[in-house]
Amino acid sequence: MHEGRMPEVRYVGFPADAVLTAVLGDGWRAPGQELTFRALDGFISRIPVERFTQHRAWLVHARADGTAFQVDNDKKGGPPVPLGPFYLVWDNRTSKAMQAEGGMQWPYQIVSVDIGPSSMRALMPAGVATTYADAAELARVHCLSCHRIRGYGGDKMPLDLDVVVKGYDAAAWKRWVLTPTAVRPGTAMPPLAEGLPEAERAAIAQRLYEYLRALPAR
Repeated sequence: MHEGRMPEVRYVGFPADAVLTAVLGDGWRAPGQELTFRALDGFISRIPVERFTQHRAWLVHARADGTAFQVDNDKKGGPPVPLGPFYLVWDNRTSKAMQAEGGMQWPYQIVSVDIGPSSMRALMPAGVATTYADAAELARVHCLSCHRIRGYGGDKMPLDLDVVVKGYDAAAWKRWVLTPTAVRPGTAMPPLAEGLPEAERAAIAQRLYEYLRALPAR
């Protein structure tokens, strides 16, 4: 299940660790690495390998009850979205923290998976204070599926956030990332950290703003 308020859903699939070992070899669990899941539409989800050693995950291809393998798209007013070929699901039934994350690290329509060094190397270049490491991690979780920072991340948006942020003051930045459709009607961009309390969402937006503004120009 995705969030505490949602019912439990059962799927048909394979343990993620077994699939990853078959595809990537035994070395995928080495710390300091990151798995990159790519979807049919180019959406990218990067997840540290440590998450897979801390929590159980599966790569699934159907619902156990035989209903359509899709997710509703009510918030965007569109038709249901197919989840296949594969959908990464986590056992979050006893973890409030994972439930609060929503679907941020539940990529679907997965067609490939690769492994590489942690994105933190790219997100914390020389000269950036280590106090921004937490903000870099927030950026990895909430932004890099679609956006880039210093050339690293997803490829669905044309400009890097460390460039885009220069055109916003803090208030305008928060309006954009917290309520994107209010700023750009019709955008497919989801609200930042939508499953969290409003005060926490605002704090994340502010922290991201400070971090991005602190990054050196390339």
